[in-house]
Amino acid sequence: MPMEMNYKEQRHHSGGGGGVGGGSLSSSSDLNHSSSSNSNSNSISLSHSQSHQRRQHQQNDDDDPMQSWWESVSKARSRIRTLISLLPPDSTSDDDSLSSLADSDRPAQALLGSHSAYTAVSSSLTGAGDDPLCHWLYDTFQEDDSDLKLVVISMVPLLSGLYLNRVHSSSTTTPSPGSPSLAGFEAVLLALYSSQTKSRAGKPLLVSIPTPAHLAHHPSLYHHPPPPPPPTSTSPSSAIGFGVGVLCPPLEPQVGIKSTKRATIIGVAFHCFYSHISLMPSWSKLELCHFAASCADNLDLPWELFQPMLRILAHCLLAPPPLVSDIIIDSASDAITRLYTRASRDLSPQAILATRSLLQLHTRARASAFTDPDASTVTTPTSIKMPPEMLLLSN
Repeated sequence: MPMEMNYKEQRHHSGGGGGVGGGSLSSSSDLNHSSSSNSNSNSISLSHSQSHQRRQHQQNDDDDPMQSWWESVSKARSRIRTLISLLPPDSTSDDDSLSSLADSDRPAQALLGSHSAYTAVSSSLTGAGDDPLCHWLYDTFQEDDSDLKLVVISMVPLLSGLYLNRVHSSSTTTPSPGSPSLAGFEAVLLALYSSQTKSRAGKPLLVSIPTPAHLAHHPSLYHHPPPPPPPTSTSPSSAIGFGVGVLCPPLEPQVGIKSTKRATIIGVAFHCFYSHISLMPSWSKLELCHFAASCADNLDLPWELFQPMLRILAHCLLAPPPLVSDIIIDSASDAITRLYTRASRDLSPQAILATRSLLQLHTRARASAFTDPDASTVTTPTSIKMPPEMLLLSN
């Protein structure tokens, strides 16, 4: 605003020099006015040229990959140093300390792959509204850096487990006046939910399902179709479509976590975790398996929460190494077995079908690997052609 006022004042003073004098001064006044106008025009042109050069220089900086890389590294190092200041001093005593992560060429990826950093954060989280670690997670997720976002997404099983267990504890016991709130957990979970709501743009999350016509021409775990007849001019087209199933309906914006929307919001966070699961560290997957096993004993499991959690367990059970290890496979198998027992007790047809099918897939994969030592992996027999998501659809 001051720059605009100065610019207007200059225009006013330059245009008001002579209009009152007599005829002898007319040509001199016109000359001065013309000179002033030309000077202003040249000044404006120079200003526009400088502005264009600045925009061009900024655009060149944005297009420079080295500049973008350095800005990303600087941002990640700043977030790590902020995290160091929020953790107890003994958290950086290991060889894999946070201070050494900040010196990495790829600090965000180093932080994502640091088990000691994950342990330090998990042991210090309180989930209260004034919890500085929850503030750090929230602010880090708002950064325009995909690697930093992955660090927060890797914490989803931990955050969800702590949050739901404390909600369950507060619902079964009388809360004391000094009990901490859970606003910190809720803020981070809502940030994840809002991000998914924006990215989906009011559309549901869909999955393609092989149609019977497709299965008639392609083998699966359950059948081997006969060889197709030789094509003729009258035979139908070989382009066989897929059916579409709804994994998650369109999302509605939420400003808080109500009890009626809690399962949906956490389920969306699990969907977000699953969409990046190939980049998630092993301890995050193991945390999810332990959380799912504990859910089977004492927590409510509506389908909005059960389904995305089971998709992650399916990955932990059936994915090939190095995406999963033996301990993750065993933990996932134990969690799914517990969930199957819970579903049978609750008489939930969807949950029974999904958990039992995953256990059967796992059993057949083990048997196939045992009978065929040359099989690629224990968890991925060559006959499996269809993903288990087709068993995890919502009505």
